[in-house]
Amino acid sequence: MQAKIYVASHKLYQMPSDPLYQPIWVGHSKSSNPFDLPAGWIGDDTGDNISDKNSSFNELTALYWAWKNSDADIIGLVHYRRYFSLNHKKGLNNVLNRKQLGDLFKNNQIVLPKKRNYFIETNYSHYVHAHHAEAINKARELMNPTYQTSYDKIMKRTDQHLFNMLIMTHQQLDEYASWMFNILFKLEKEIDTSTYNQYEKRVFGFVGERLLDIFLDANDKKYVEAPFVFEEKQNWLRKGASFIYRKLFH
Repeated sequence: MQAKIYVASHKLYQMPSDPLYQPIWVGHSKSSNPFDLPAGWIGDDTGDNISDKNSSFNELTALYWAWKNSDADIIGLVHYRRYFSLNHKKGLNNVLNRKQLGDLFKNNQIVLPKKRNYFIETNYSHYVHAHHAEAINKARELMNPTYQTSYDKIMKRTDQHLFNMLIMTHQQLDEYASWMFNILFKLEKEIDTSTYNQYEKRVFGFVGERLLDIFLDANDKKYVEAPFVFEEKQNWLRKGASFIYRKLFH
């Protein structure tokens, strides 16, 4: 089976040499130079695309492009700073390779990063302490009762799959992306982001992260989790302090 893992990036960055990985420049439709792509890279602004929505959809413009335009049997999305790595080690030589991917898909159709657990925060409280509540609340209204039941269940949990990282068979991705983007496109018409700051305008990417587990639960999808690494250094003390501050002071 043909597999392709798309690496979303908005800038020049070192990429894996393994041909399994395809760098994709997100938001490329807004580039001042349409010929600025490095050798081997592609833009998210060809074929059926939503490249011009990148400032509010984040890396999901790459996922949309892959869903609509890729002919691979297995499609993945990672980030230029975040990769699956079965040995938990940083470095582009340690990212998930084709053999490891094949082993994972012998008995699975969906591979996801290990969940992040907030322990003292539910998924819902974590979101609304960090972002405007309007979008995540409105998203529930746009779901049918089955998905609303899963929404309520997932939002009460303290762990979730984040970062819009995933690898799926094309069929599974078609099911997920059809549902998710339908919700997000409706949500665009329902909320006014004109007063949001630049960070909060990325709202549809943030909400998209939270829709994945709802989709999995509502459809009883089976998946396998894999370790992932941040290629750049993380300031966990600062992130932890920010997490506590948001919880206390919203």
